[in-house]
Amino acid sequence: MPLSTIAGAKVFDRDGFTFRPLAVPSRGSVELAIWALEIAPGAASEAHSMDREEVFVVVSGKVSATVAGVEVNAGDGDAITVPAGAQLQIRNTCTESPATLTAVTSAGMKATVGDATFPPPWAQ
Repeated sequence: MPLSTIAGAKVFDRDGFTFRPLAVPSRGSVELAIWALEIAPGAASEAHSMDREEVFVVVSGKVSATVAGVEVNAGDGDAITVPAGAQLQIRNTCTESPATLTAVTSAGMKATVGDATFPPPWAQ
């Protein structure tokens, strides 16, 4: 499948985060997993880690993230790189508008939240 449209992407919602898989194994990619991410105004993720490197590119809005204990702030066009195994929490710092990002990682990635490790459904 050489084309995966955003309109054809399945939608996954989790606590103010909306994931739309673009290039993931279920849509034909083999090595990469890429999804569109929208973070609701003021929403913050749970602290978690991934077993693969992950990169978030801010398309619009402003986000802050704590990556392995380091606080970073990112805006339009900026990228946040999260090393494999690093603890991550990401937030939309705007209380009025959603933030949109593109997330990129390796196919087969698994996330750990608390004591639970699982393959996120939007990355499959």
